Amino acid sequence: MLNSVLTVEAHKAASHSKRGWEDFTTQTVRIINKERSGVVFMLWGKYAQEKGSLIDTKRHHVLKSPHPSGLSAHRGFFGCKHFSQANDLLVGQGGQAIDWKIQ
Repeated sequence: MLNSVLTVEAHKAASHSKRGWEDFTTQTVRIINKERSGVVFMLWGKYAQEKGSLIDTKRHHVLKSPHPSGLSAHRGFFGCKHFSQANDLLVGQGGQAIDWKIQ
C-alpha cells in the first residue's frame, strides 16, 4: 500500500501535493508493474485510481474504492472487503495470505 503523496501537514489534506511525491510514486508503480507479477494494487480514491493506467491488468490485480478518509469512506470504502479480496487473490495464485491485523 502506497499513497500518491507520502507526507502531509496535519489536518491539511493534500498540503504536500505537487512537491515531487507524485513523480516518485508514479515511478514506483511503474517499476513494480514491470518487475513483478501478481501484485494486488488497492487504488483508494481519485489520486490512486489515476495511477491505474500504469498497471498491466493482465499481470496484476487492481481493486478500486473511494478513499478511506472520513469524508468519503461511507461512499464505498466501508464494506469493499479489499483485504479479504487481496488475500483470496494472493492465495489463488499460490501465495500467502497477509495478516492485516495491527498489533
